[in-house]
Amino acid sequence: MSDQEHAVLCVDDEENILRSLKRLLRNEGYRLLTASSGKEGLRILEENRVHLVISDQRMPGMNGAEFLAQVKERYPDTIRICLTGYTDVDSITESINKGHIYKFMLKPWNDQGLKLEIRQALDQYELSQTNMALNKELIEKNAELKRINENLEKMVQERTIDLELKNRALELSHAMLGDLPVPIIGVSADKMIVMVNRKAEALSIKGNRIEVGRDFSCFFGEDLEQHLVRAMEDNSPKHFRDYDIASHLYNIDFLPLSGRFRGKGLMVLFYLSDVSWLQADQGVNQESVGG
Repeated sequence: MSDQEHAVLCVDDEENILRSLKRLLRNEGYRLLTASSGKEGLRILEENRVHLVISDQRMPGMNGAEFLAQVKERYPDTIRICLTGYTDVDSITESINKGHIYKFMLKPWNDQGLKLEIRQALDQYELSQTNMALNKELIEKNAELKRINENLEKMVQERTIDLELKNRALELSHAMLGDLPVPIIGVSADKMIVMVNRKAEALSIKGNRIEVGRDFSCFFGEDLEQHLVRAMEDNSPKHFRDYDIASHLYNIDFLPLSGRFRGKGLMVLFYLSDVSWLQADQGVNQESVGG
């Protein structure tokens, strides 16, 4: 704030004191206001934004301590300076206790000293206003941060609940998939086996059990691998009939994944053909090595 925006109110019942203050401060760039009593000073304060009040202590009706006490109550940000020609301790103590004044100066004052005190008082006012603004901003930022943290905590809780539900659903899906009565394996886009259910684990391919992490070609022939590749390239189901695994014939379906996993892999389902069921009924050992 520039000096032109600072308003200084001088209150004294002696007209010659007010004229002296006007002469002293007229070249300082302040907006000067004067009142001859505390009552008139309060009226001026109601009508103007005042940054600094200079009040005489000994005035009829309402003395300086009483006036400055009301200024403090109504306009707590306004800086208060008290002038007096009396040096008695009681008067000084009353002014300080009631008015919470910034400075107490004796008449007659030193012109340069008074101007310096006014300048420092207004600097103090600006510093106080800046601190209040920063404190208000800090409170607002803290409140905003609190709201953000509360929203974040709520989002985390909701996300946690969502993940728990999805994990339960995933566990249940895996359990259901594992209990399906037909062999199923999951194959990624790079032909790696990433899932094997219990029926598929029981299959013996070339004397080996199907294992997660191995390549599809480690267990199945080139003809079956070509069907798998075409199913992924076309992103459409493929069917292979009568594939021999351990002397049993299986029909095999290649089912590409859809939705957000489209192109990421496919499911391979094995189910016995009618001939294999007939062989099983005739007592063929399903655990023998073959294929």
